[in-house]
Amino acid sequence: MNILYIDHYAGSSEMGMEFRPYYLSREWVKMGHSVTVIAGDYSHLRKKNPEVKSDFQREIIDGIEYIWLITGEYEGNGVKRAITMERFVRKLLIHAKNIAKKWKPDVVIASSTYPLDTYPAQKIAKYAKAKYIHEVHDMWPATLYEVGGMSRKHPFVVAMQIAENSAYKHCDKCVALLPYSKDYMIQHGLAPEKFINIQNGVVEEEWDSPIPIPEEHKDFFSRHKDQFIVGYFGGHALSNALGKSLDVAKEVLKIDKNIIFVFVGDGVEKKKLIDRAKTENITNAFFLPPVPKKAVPSLLKHFDCSYMTGLPSPLYRFGLCLNKMYDSMMAGIPIICAFDVPRTLVSIYNCGRECNPSDTKEVIESILEIANMDEQERAEIGKNGLQAVKEHFTYKQLAKEFIDCI
Repeated sequence: MNILYIDHYAGSSEMGMEFRPYYLSREWVKMGHSVTVIAGDYSHLRKKNPEVKSDFQREIIDGIEYIWLITGEYEGNGVKRAITMERFVRKLLIHAKNIAKKWKPDVVIASSTYPLDTYPAQKIAKYAKAKYIHEVHDMWPATLYEVGGMSRKHPFVVAMQIAENSAYKHCDKCVALLPYSKDYMIQHGLAPEKFINIQNGVVEEEWDSPIPIPEEHKDFFSRHKDQFIVGYFGGHALSNALGKSLDVAKEVLKIDKNIIFVFVGDGVEKKKLIDRAKTENITNAFFLPPVPKKAVPSLLKHFDCSYMTGLPSPLYRFGLCLNKMYDSMMAGIPIICAFDVPRTLVSIYNCGRECNPSDTKEVIESILEIANMDEQERAEIGKNGLQAVKEHFTYKQLAKEFIDCI
């Protein structure tokens, strides 16, 4: 089968985020399918962007054919980013017939943050007489007005809404990463039988031979090996609610000095958090630099439990699909999931504790409960997550589910 995967921000294992198109495509290639990914030359999500000198420049990465379009650079979410979206979609629309003729796709997947790519995807699929799959990562335009504060009547939001409705109406299947988004999509024109939830997951090979953590991290964990480590890894932005996490650490310090909180990562709030911990003498909170993605398995070996949290958001009603959740399950450690969300994999598979991020007391009680368990009980909880992720959330399994839905 010839698969055409359209994702403006698609990356690879070396380029960085976003990883999903690369991991799925690599599995499809192993299964014997031909996969072409069309992406833009610049993405704010990537650590490294490709050097692209002309539109439709070709590159082969692990058997996947990448086709690059020049869209231009941008910063933040302003007008420049909107212009890059327009360039990407316009170039695909102009060349839709040639793309269909050259690559002869059996299925076209539109998979970007924003839904405008539905138009060229529909057009290419029509020319090629192919199936059209719409894949939803983020809930645009809901994100724009529920979190971004934009008016529903803003022309940009209206354009996104029209595109989203068109995608739901015309797709053959809609693959959603968020587990509880079905009702919303039906309200916007999706036939119920078209919905399928295929979440993110893990690549087992990366866990078989991970790279080691940096020496700074090794030294730290060596010094604190006898303490119970509540570990957080990821962004240090306002949305990550790490200020609330310091509130939790401060209270836990009064109860059990053997429990420490380790925050691994970077972000705009990091310096402020470090300064606050020093000022308020929160001596059980420690901050370490981020580690490469391939070192995450090595990092998680040093955590006694994984701590995930975020500020309340109306978008969380659609559920969670965090890479760190699947990584933590794969690490076989209990998870503290402090998000204001419907039921998550943590409670579904009994691999940790869910709690309200706004209820400091509840979060503290969950941490203390896990910290006071004997090692065998904690190991059993961790084992539940490991078993679940191996059975349902490896990219090998997810890629098969995707092909089956096609």
